[in-house]
Amino acid sequence: MKVTEAWFFQEFIDSCDLCCRLGWNERNGGNMSYRIQKEDVESVKESFSFDRPWTPIGVSVPNLAGEMFMVTGSGKYFRYTKADPENSVAITEIDDKGENYRILWGLKSGGRPTSEFPTHLLNHSVKKDLTNGAHRLVMHVHPVNTVALTFVLPQDDKIFTREIWEMMPECAVVFPRGIGVLPLMLTGSIDIAKATAEKFKTYDVVVWSMHGIFASGEDFKGVFGIIETVEKAADILVRVISMGGKKIRPTVEQIVEVCDEYHLDINKAIFED
Repeated sequence: MKVTEAWFFQEFIDSCDLCCRLGWNERNGGNMSYRIQKEDVESVKESFSFDRPWTPIGVSVPNLAGEMFMVTGSGKYFRYTKADPENSVAITEIDDKGENYRILWGLKSGGRPTSEFPTHLLNHSVKKDLTNGAHRLVMHVHPVNTVALTFVLPQDDKIFTREIWEMMPECAVVFPRGIGVLPLMLTGSIDIAKATAEKFKTYDVVVWSMHGIFASGEDFKGVFGIIETVEKAADILVRVISMGGKKIRPTVEQIVEVCDEYHLDINKAIFED
C-alpha cells in the first residue's frame, strides 16, 4: 500500500486541513505528530527509503526507540498539506537509543520535521508511559480565543482551568485532568520542550501563553475534540468578559456532578486554593 492510501495518512492530512480552515494554523504556524501503529507501518513500509542520514533529536526518548512518527515539516503550511503532502509532511524513525531520527518518507524536496519535534517527542514519551501506549497523537495549534485569554488571565493552571470549566461544565468531561499553562518561553527550545513534557505528566492539554495549545490523545478525532472544546469555552469567556464579567458561576459541586455522572475521575486539585 502507498503511504498516501493509508488511513492514518488521510486522517492526518484531513486534520491539518480542518485546523487551517478554522483559522488555528496561520502561515506555517502549528504542528502535529502521530506515533504510527506497528501494523500500519508494515502496510506501507515498501514506500520507505532508508538512505537519509540520522539527525540528533536534541533530547533523549529511549522509550520511543524504534518508533515511527508522521510529522509536519518545519516551515510548512497546513494550508498546503492536502495539495502537496509529500513536500509538507514526513514519516520518521527513531533510532535504537532514542537520540536520533531519520526521514523515511516525505519532505521530498528537502527540509526537516517541525522545530517543535523535540517537544512532540518528549510529550509522546511521557504519554506513552502514562497511558500504556494508548496516546498516539500530539497536536499544536493557535486558536484565537484561547491565546487571547493568556493576556488577561493569570498564567496559573488552576485558575485557567476553573475559568474554562465554568463556561461549560461539560468541559470537565472532555478534559477532566484540567489545563496546564506555561509562561511565554522561546518556542522550539529544549527548555520549553522539557517544561511542556512536565505539564503533560498531569494534563492532556497545555497552553503556551501568548502562543497556542498542545494537546495529546489516542486518535485524531479525540484530540481535535479536546482543542475544539477548550476554544469554544474560551470564546464564551471572551464574550462574557466583554459584557462586564461573570455574574453567575456554577458551583464546584455542579461541575463535579457532571463528571460523576460519566464516572470520570476529575482532578479535584484544581479546586484547591
